[in-house]
Amino acid sequence: MFQSERSALIVVDVQNGFTPGGNLAVADADQIIPRINEIAQFFDNIVLTQDWHPENHVSFACNHANAKPFDTIQLSYGKQVLWPAHCVQGTPDAALHPDLNIPQAQLVIRKGFHQQIDSYSAFMEADHKTTTGLAGYLKERGIDSVFVVGIATDFCVAWTAIDAAKLGFKSFVISDATKGIDLDGSLQNAWQDMIAHGVQRIYAKDVLPIEQDIGSNPVGYLLNR
Repeated sequence: MFQSERSALIVVDVQNGFTPGGNLAVADADQIIPRINEIAQFFDNIVLTQDWHPENHVSFACNHANAKPFDTIQLSYGKQVLWPAHCVQGTPDAALHPDLNIPQAQLVIRKGFHQQIDSYSAFMEADHKTTTGLAGYLKERGIDSVFVVGIATDFCVAWTAIDAAKLGFKSFVISDATKGIDLDGSLQNAWQDMIAHGVQRIYAKDVLPIEQDIGSNPVGYLLNR
């Protein structure tokens, strides 16, 4: 592997439910999967995340009277977007996409399984108090930098990258290995928020070993430049 042993790739929610044909499909999200598979070849440390909701989850519009998908409501932890029911535990919609080919991943973080709390970030649920344990796992392994890819840029990817930065990790988002929903300008807002928190926006070419001046360790080059 080419990258630093102190960095990890976090592959966010590459599931049937968020790709064409899914219950909360993001347009063309399946097109980033080959790029994610390629990037993953250059990381020793890889974590996958998986939305894993109960049928009665608080974020589902169908569980609120007179509500429709993409309405917003106020919950104890703040504003909540109401989504179409998606990625219900044990259903094909919740399964990882069959084209995702990263058998070397060491950990799968399932999130959103608490009925009363939504969960976008791989590190912290939406109440900003309930942790997934990922930060401790990474720190125990000596990892200080994370590279985030997956779906959706403006929600789960952004929240993951921002939380990583808040928790003291160097945080990178590989932009062309993500896809966004872009709900009422949410994509632009998410990038602005990520950059404001110190997240670095990079591209697949920055981590794939194609530039001679970075030699055989492209991620190490990024971390040290």
